[in-house]
Amino acid sequence: MAYVERPANGRDTSRPAAPVIDETGKRIIELLQQDGRKPFVSIAAEVGLSEGAVRQRVQRLTESGVMQIVAVTDPLVVGFTRQAMIGIKTAGDAGPIAAALCEMTEVDYVVTTAGSFDLLVEVVCEGDAELLDLLMTRVRTIPGVVATETFVYLKLNKQHYDWGTR
Repeated sequence: MAYVERPANGRDTSRPAAPVIDETGKRIIELLQQDGRKPFVSIAAEVGLSEGAVRQRVQRLTESGVMQIVAVTDPLVVGFTRQAMIGIKTAGDAGPIAAALCEMTEVDYVVTTAGSFDLLVEVVCEGDAELLDLLMTRVRTIPGVVATETFVYLKLNKQHYDWGTR
């Protein structure tokens, strides 16, 4: 695994600093997590800003990568009957492997971890045949992948994105 060199102050300078979000910005995020289609005029009334100011804040939050506004579906209802989490052990730098995984349409989540696996990858497939093909011909053939362990989802017990900004 690669480690980022940190200056004496301990701050990671390899990424831009995250934008500072004030209480109003946090409240806008929370309202949109509850209902991503909530009209800006309604949000404005709740946070005490004009509709235009809310529109600008939402645009800045999305353009800076702080948040996305997306439609979340139930994979089973839209034809994806197999979801799985894949634990991946790597040799060397996990970064290029993570980048290759991010390019795969079946992959919806990639995280670099510490522990038994170097990467955790969530996949959404139409069925077992697609999952098997993905594992055998695409994931395991990436240079640097040493081993994989697949955790097939039997039941999705909870999937919520309304956890707010705490």
